[in-house]
Amino acid sequence: MTATTRTGWLFVLPFVVVFLIGIVAPVVYALFLSLFRTTFVGGEQFVGFENYMYVFTDPSFWGGIGRVVAFMLVQIPLMLGIGLLAALAIDSGRLHLSGMWRILLFLPYAVPGVVAVLIWGFVYGPRYGLVGTMNDALGMDLLIPLSPQWVLAAIANIVTWSFAGYNMLIFYSALRTIPEELYEAASLDGAGAIRTIFAVKIPALRGALVITSMFSVIGSFQLFNEPNLLRPLAPNVITSDFTPTLYAYNLSFAGQQYNLSATVAIVLGIITAVIAYTVQLRGMRAEQR
Repeated sequence: MTATTRTGWLFVLPFVVVFLIGIVAPVVYALFLSLFRTTFVGGEQFVGFENYMYVFTDPSFWGGIGRVVAFMLVQIPLMLGIGLLAALAIDSGRLHLSGMWRILLFLPYAVPGVVAVLIWGFVYGPRYGLVGTMNDALGMDLLIPLSPQWVLAAIANIVTWSFAGYNMLIFYSALRTIPEELYEAASLDGAGAIRTIFAVKIPALRGALVITSMFSVIGSFQLFNEPNLLRPLAPNVITSDFTPTLYAYNLSFAGQQYNLSATVAIVLGIITAVIAYTVQLRGMRAEQR
């Protein structure tokens, strides 16, 4: 090994150590747990892939996956659309006090996720919250956000409120990197503001759209804080298996089924990685056309 190679390894060694301890070791341990099952009679026994066969036929797991997919198909386009429109409006230069709007839109992202859910929980509360007060004043239940029909929309509202500004900032940063020559060329071709958006700005944002879409897909499959904190307000609607992460958490810490919980986590991680990679691959192909 040459001196240059040794120096290179010394630079990457801290990262390799942290990566092995923080990323690889928990995954390997979860894989190890998923191959065992604890029984009252025989204790912990090696069962091979039996836990995986159980998860693949478990209606609770697939019910949670179905809710997350339904949530994702509506919430992600809505959130990215709001972020994109806000970024285009701020970048246009025609918006008064654009700096103030940029800060106001980003501000919800600075609020800790738990606090954000608590704030909206007080709004959604059917007895003491803003919605409950309005329904009492009207003498009828005009809207019940935590009912079975509206609970996914209520959670999507919290996530959109928290992350629309974050995505707006990514889009706005990408817009600021567009060369001025492209705007001058579009102007010489007679392009107006709308034509410039669709011919210059939107194509330049494809890379940012791919990244934000991929992050949003991963975040959707990790949905946990919102249903877990809202659950005491609607225990019959937000069940212990409402999302896959909530299901894995309750299997482990409430049901003491660590092996099954590890299996759910491994399967969920694989599904998330496959879908996120597919989104990235399709986005990159569209960008290269």
